[in-house]
Amino acid sequence: MLYLVGTPIGNLKEFNNYAVEILNKVDYILCEDTRTSSVLLNHYQIKKPLKSYHKFNEREMLNKIVDDLKSGKDVALISDAGMPAVSDPGNILVNEVKQQNLEYTVVSGPCALINAFILSGYSAPFTFIGFLPEKNKDVTNLLMQYKNVQSTLIFYVSCHNIEKDFNTLLNVFGDREVCVVREITKMFEEKTFTTLKQGYSGDKRGEFVLVLNNNIQDNELNTLSVKEHLLHYINQGFSKQDAIKFVCADRGLKKSEVYKVAIDL
Repeated sequence: MLYLVGTPIGNLKEFNNYAVEILNKVDYILCEDTRTSSVLLNHYQIKKPLKSYHKFNEREMLNKIVDDLKSGKDVALISDAGMPAVSDPGNILVNEVKQQNLEYTVVSGPCALINAFILSGYSAPFTFIGFLPEKNKDVTNLLMQYKNVQSTLIFYVSCHNIEKDFNTLLNVFGDREVCVVREITKMFEEKTFTTLKQGYSGDKRGEFVLVLNNNIQDNELNTLSVKEHLLHYINQGFSKQDAIKFVCADRGLKKSEVYKVAIDL
């Protein structure tokens, strides 16, 4: 049996008895960083072999793990914090186990996106997007899918990218209220309510979740001419092709209509 076990995202006391029981009974534990996981496991006196399992080796580990499961071994997968397979390794393994018709289950635990959504006080439905891609083109293509979606949007953000991601979201979605949640369940947990335009001026250390409120209002850009609307995005650093996509989404126009204006720019 494969057990996907949620681990504390901050406070070690959030680990439940069932999770401790499972980790004590499995043959070995897969974890992202053995040093990080050892802190938790030592706290609960769990003495089981640890095997490093992360995004750089998860495919090469796949066959060995599947063979062990087929032979009757019990294996647990944990992440450094929170639920496995939520912006952490696990998805590839789950899909392989499904194809092999092997047994697997989830042992519930904390999840940063759920905590942040509840702390924000915003309304469902919500959409979890996770970390933004590294390449600007990939970011644009991803966010454009959600530009006019009536949903609260949830992002994971590293401390190094928070200013950049704020600017990116502002350029795509316009100004919206956002709840910035930092260091969930830890001693210095913070929740800050601001807007994308105002930005975030708090402590930039630790792990962040951004919850973007579903407060789509009439787009002020639609009061501009189509040409001015295009230039607004181009002046923000977007390509002409991306600007055309944005204007079409903002105004509900066909690409051909906007392209006729853009071709002269």
